[in-house]
Amino acid sequence: MHIKAEIANSISDFDKEKLEERLAHFVGGVAVINVGAASESEMKEKKQRVEDALNATKAAVLQGIVPGGGVALLRCALELDNMEIQNEEEKIGFQIVQKACFAPAITIASNNGKNGEVIVEKIIEKKGAWGYNAMTDQFSDLIKDGVIDPVFVTKTALINAGSISSLLITVDAMITEKNEPKKQNTMPAMGDYPMGGMGDMPMGDMPMM
Repeated sequence: MHIKAEIANSISDFDKEKLEERLAHFVGGVAVINVGAASESEMKEKKQRVEDALNATKAAVLQGIVPGGGVALLRCALELDNMEIQNEEEKIGFQIVQKACFAPAITIASNNGKNGEVIVEKIIEKKGAWGYNAMTDQFSDLIKDGVIDPVFVTKTALINAGSISSLLITVDAMITEKNEPKKQNTMPAMGDYPMGGMGDMPMGDMPMM
């Protein structure tokens, strides 16, 4: 407890790192992760990935884990059906939150070339950690497959989304990008062009050399 207090009060990154190493000797062990790359930019990108993984692991140790792939939020959204709704405005709010909780699972499946809504319907048919594993393109127990999310990360993402949404409701105007429809190619096919020097002469009337 004394070392933890020193870590909390330390303002030096060097001292904090050394104290964490001392604490690790008591609770488990120390692991050194060496990150190598061909260029400095690649090194920074890899280092950020390692740091993200470490932070996710710390968050998982702190508050536990839930099934990944958007399944945890999907199960929470279904529970909203059992909530007592007071009025029509509250009902609309519930529907917005439900739609937002469905979005991660739909997006993951869509990014894998699947119909996200169909995938979600199949997940709903089951319970617990059963969901869609995008890596294997199969339905399985995501906890057993190691497809997990820290509770803290999932909860924080939902809280932040709600905070931003509440802020947007209070503004007078919002700016967003408009998805322009893809323009069809209006260039005529090569067969529609007359051959140079031949005019509109049919191919069958071409002079033989």
